Amino acid sequence: MPEQNIELTSTEIASLWTSYMNNTMSKCVLGHMSRNITDQTIGKAIDNALVISVKEVEKLEQIFQEENFAQPYGFSEKDVNLGAPALFTDTFSLQYINHMAKAGMLAYSGFTAMSFREDIIQHFTVSLSETAKLYSLTNDALKEKGMLVRSPYIIPPTDKDYIDSNSYLSGLNLFHKKRPLNAIEISHLFMNTQTNNIGYKISLAFGQTSDDKDVQDYMMRGKEISQKHVKIFADTLIDGNIQSPMSSDIGITESTNKTFSDKLMMFHMALLSASGIGNYATAAGASQRSDLAVNYERLSFEIAQYAKEGANIMIKNSWLEQPPATADRENLIRNKKSEQG
Repeated sequence: MPEQNIELTSTEIASLWTSYMNNTMSKCVLGHMSRNITDQTIGKAIDNALVISVKEVEKLEQIFQEENFAQPYGFSEKDVNLGAPALFTDTFSLQYINHMAKAGMLAYSGFTAMSFREDIIQHFTVSLSETAKLYSLTNDALKEKGMLVRSPYIIPPTDKDYIDSNSYLSGLNLFHKKRPLNAIEISHLFMNTQTNNIGYKISLAFGQTSDDKDVQDYMMRGKEISQKHVKIFADTLIDGNIQSPMSSDIGITESTNKTFSDKLMMFHMALLSASGIGNYATAAGASQRSDLAVNYERLSFEIAQYAKEGANIMIKNSWLEQPPATADRENLIRNKKSEQG
């Protein structure tokens, strides 16, 4: 059977829909950043990211048309004030692109793995490749600017061994000294420190430019959560005699001009929350010290509660777009019975 005659699966529909929502949002954010960047090297990276998002949206719109797939509302020029002053500094904009490229690689690899039709697999494979190139480009730019924050260094192992005691897994017993952090645990603590630093700055920027009190309060709550989580992860590293590398505090301008729509900002926070929950789940599964796993579980619950509050605000204001879903068969039957009288 020709590929174009094979219907899309539920996972392919979900991947296409999600990619469209994410990339239409990115177009707005990157479009505004691109107009306000003064550094040529950073501007090149941002323009590259913008081209990737524009191409992705155009291709997805083509697929929607060919498949009779109702195009999502997503985000448009109505959701960004391109004439607003810079909201983020050049340096933070570069860090932001680097962070979003990491998230994009994870997303596109997942979309590829969940696809079955060759044309859809090829589409997401190309998107993954382009995003990986963007990540490399932003890494090079960060190195050039002396801004690349590396994970902590440890001495490479000189021998190999097996775990010979259950105490290796403990961490909650007050009467036993916690063992040193292993490399896998350090990597997750470092990564989650960095992602919360990004979330803290985005929350602050969105809060100072929104005119809606509910959104302002929500962003300030997000800032507080991010700061709290950064401190917990950084303190854990310091307790293990490992200095937590931190990025620059410089990131947000003093602009209070309306830059992005509240709908876009709330969606962006929902995206960061979902990413955070996924990161914490992965970290909890990979961390063998029990106190770390417990920390990730309780902090993940806090983010889930925060995300739920955000969804309620979005529903209240008709900002939350409904993902594609299967038909409600019971409701169809009830409606038919009602029509039959």
